[in-house]
Amino acid sequence: MKNLKRILESQREELEHVDTGLLCTRKEEQEVDLNSHLAQVVIGVRRSGKSTLCQKVLIEKNVPFAYVNFDDERLRNAKTDDLDDVLQMLYEIYGDFTHLFLDEVQNVKDWPLFVNRLLRQQIRLIITGSNANLLSGELATHLTGRYHKIELFPFSFAEVCKMNHIDTVSGSVRAIGLRQHALSQYIMEGGFPELIAVPETNRHDYLQSLLKAIIEKDICKRYKVRYKKTLSDLANKMLDWFCQEKSYNDITEELGIQSVHTTKNYMEYLQNAYLLYVLPKFSLKSKEKTMARKAYAIDPAFIDEHDNALLTESYGLRLENVVALEIARRIHSDYQQLYYLRKEREYEVDFVVVERNHVQELVQVTYDFSNPSEKLYKREIEGLTRGSVATHCDNLTLIVMYGDTGTIEHNGKKIRVVNAADWLLEH
Repeated sequence: MKNLKRILESQREELEHVDTGLLCTRKEEQEVDLNSHLAQVVIGVRRSGKSTLCQKVLIEKNVPFAYVNFDDERLRNAKTDDLDDVLQMLYEIYGDFTHLFLDEVQNVKDWPLFVNRLLRQQIRLIITGSNANLLSGELATHLTGRYHKIELFPFSFAEVCKMNHIDTVSGSVRAIGLRQHALSQYIMEGGFPELIAVPETNRHDYLQSLLKAIIEKDICKRYKVRYKKTLSDLANKMLDWFCQEKSYNDITEELGIQSVHTTKNYMEYLQNAYLLYVLPKFSLKSKEKTMARKAYAIDPAFIDEHDNALLTESYGLRLENVVALEIARRIHSDYQQLYYLRKEREYEVDFVVVERNHVQELVQVTYDFSNPSEKLYKREIEGLTRGSVATHCDNLTLIVMYGDTGTIEHNGKKIRVVNAADWLLEH
């Protein structure tokens, strides 16, 4: 490849300017095992901090490593045949190394064969990617269990508090008020690391550019999408419909998509690219689980910053979106699942946490429960108690932005009521 040495040397220079002392420590760092023979695969939406996390771990552990970023536009034409040249040049630049960090490697066609060969050579691999198909497709096929997945979302509320030096412990009036203020900002502005670390960044342009890259690079280019406008329209509409139950048939009809099959495929692409976090409906009948979905924006920032966005404050739904993402961070995807529960015109539970086919917890979210109307009380409290009877689960939680906390007893069931900021900081 032309200018390969200069490209890789410039990427190394970027690494040398990383000051890990200025970076936010994230709990996912503990999941990266640099001694493992399994490829460590950090996966998540673009700009969620995957590369920074890996760089931080490698630098702080002081292991000899080499680095190549395949999302560099200068390497956009890299092919499988070029990978040996890349590897040779990395040895020339870095000297001998034990660990190899491959950033956004899915941009190179047939890359899993190269990765598999490196693992056979006992090279410790750290890999990042912006598409879940990295695991469900190529990697799973070629590595058959020889990888460890680490899923990374944009900053959590706890991480935003850490970055902004918000007191998360004190019970003083001032500290509680500042936490509430920080959460009010978070549910509107989200947690993309660069927007938090560099607040003077042009937020609108940054998010528009990011959304465009996800649609064009992570989906259209990867899946060779024919109807790009249809995909873009679907993405924008699903961000408008965040937290709302929609069936594939409803979406197909409302957007005039040619077939339900196309809708299913495009929805899968949006989910694989981590633009949406999609929940199925909980039911003991497997058929019902596939008929309806609720989609959440992977970060609250995208709710306003997309084409033709419906500009609505919708604080309650935004809080629900934040809670959905936080539960997703906390559950273990190998044996835990997250659903919502809805009995048509009777009751609804926002989140059902399931572990090995047993319901572990029911979670309800409401914004202002300080003086609930009879209708609100019935919707939230009876939803939980009726859901408890249906699922045989007595671990019931109501998360509120405003309102008294403690325990509510209703129809023989105990419900833990917790402040949203406190709940988000629990772990």
